[in-house]
Amino acid sequence: MMPELLAMPWLLLGVFILFAYAVEAMTGFGSIVISLSLGALLLPIPDLLPVLVPLNIVMTGYLAFKYRRHIDRSTLLRVVLPLMALGTLAGYGLRPWLDETLLKHLFSLLIVWFAIRALRQSFRAHRVPTRARWGSRVWTFMAGITHGLFAAGGPLLVYALAGVNLDKARFRATLVVVWFCLNSALTFAFALDGSLVPALAHLGLYLPLLALGVFAGERLHHRIDEQRFKRAVYTVLLVAGTALAWPG
Repeated sequence: MMPELLAMPWLLLGVFILFAYAVEAMTGFGSIVISLSLGALLLPIPDLLPVLVPLNIVMTGYLAFKYRRHIDRSTLLRVVLPLMALGTLAGYGLRPWLDETLLKHLFSLLIVWFAIRALRQSFRAHRVPTRARWGSRVWTFMAGITHGLFAAGGPLLVYALAGVNLDKARFRATLVVVWFCLNSALTFAFALDGSLVPALAHLGLYLPLLALGVFAGERLHHRIDEQRFKRAVYTVLLVAGTALAWPG
């Protein structure tokens, strides 16, 4: 196991994890999306998920406890969590039917769409769109499917909940609980299908990087222009998503 731990792709994944959790601490989004987008350039997505998903539980568990008073339990329990859970179950069930190339291309499309949309929004006046209730629920279910496939339901869920009457603190706290619950379930599924045990050594190696990334992000939060930094991150994701979609 030690030679594999020190192989260049896994060492670079450590750098990506450090960067991703620094971004998470600075801006409040993106730990799995960023680390998986960059990591998938080097390693198969099925090998990455049993490492990245349990790591995320540590972060989201801490944040869920810290911001527990802001959780909107009605939105969480009546709408988001049930639909996301059903979608995640469906997405996880689809994974064995998709080969690595198709999985990577589907993920690349999600990332390119998210990056382009986020960049466009960052350069124009903020407008909160209205969305029919049924449309919001369909997109929430679809977000669950992408979470089951890639543990990256965030882009579609934020799109699904656009216009929902939640302030920033309640919105973030509610979503953190969603990720904690769903990623805990995915980790349990990885334990059952046998993919978690081979990832344990990597988890032990990367846990200190998670803490270091959060510490660095919190220190940099007030020293860097957040809007410009977000645009830089979206550009990195756009480049990574385009590279993932490239044939070969």
